[in-house]
Amino acid sequence: MNDLAQILVLTLIAGLTMPIGATIAGFGQIRPHWLETEVRHSVIAFGGGALLAAVALVLVPEGVRTLSPTAIIICVAGGSIIFMMLDMRLAKNNTPFSQLMAMLSDFIPEALALGATFTVSGDAGFLLAGIIALQNLPEGFNAYREIKASTQYCRIKIIGAFAMMTLLGPIAGLSGYYFLSGYPQIVSGIMLFSAGGILYIIFQDIAPQCRLDKHWAPPLGAVAGFLLGVLGKVAAGT
Repeated sequence: MNDLAQILVLTLIAGLTMPIGATIAGFGQIRPHWLETEVRHSVIAFGGGALLAAVALVLVPEGVRTLSPTAIIICVAGGSIIFMMLDMRLAKNNTPFSQLMAMLSDFIPEALALGATFTVSGDAGFLLAGIIALQNLPEGFNAYREIKASTQYCRIKIIGAFAMMTLLGPIAGLSGYYFLSGYPQIVSGIMLFSAGGILYIIFQDIAPQCRLDKHWAPPLGAVAGFLLGVLGKVAAGT
């Protein structure tokens, strides 16, 4: 299988874990109610930990390689400010989609990086695809629960929309392979911009949802999510 086919397949598989996570979230309620609440908060925390791992272990380390300190500051600060403005806009319209924003702002730049990585190392591309897929599963779960709780959209429509979003992976991956592999600074800027936006979302929207009075398990979900990213990084041998 050539590089083109591998990028298409890997980015599609990595993206499919988003609707798979949403499908799992759409199953019936867990009984008793306290257990469902604790599981939900733990999964939110796990997704936050996975996002933090993406920032700390993939987006920032790769992003800072080719940029000056001034450019790094501009990209990270710009991402956080733009996401703050978008969050304010969504809050004003009473449409809280923070989990969805976080999921896509993680998935798209990593798919871009995956495509660009294949021009250098196919093995690293495979490992990055695995990390993306594992991160997208809890993020899809959390994004589904958030959208379902705040809108009137039916289950099929939400999962179908998530399935369509998987196409963004191959588009981003091929763009990285064909157009951005020769422009590492642009890829770095996109990754750092997304890192700034994700950090804003984690501490503005996701982390506050993790806490549950008189329950101490959910924070362990954040640790587990971050550990997932660490193990992926170790597996990549970098």
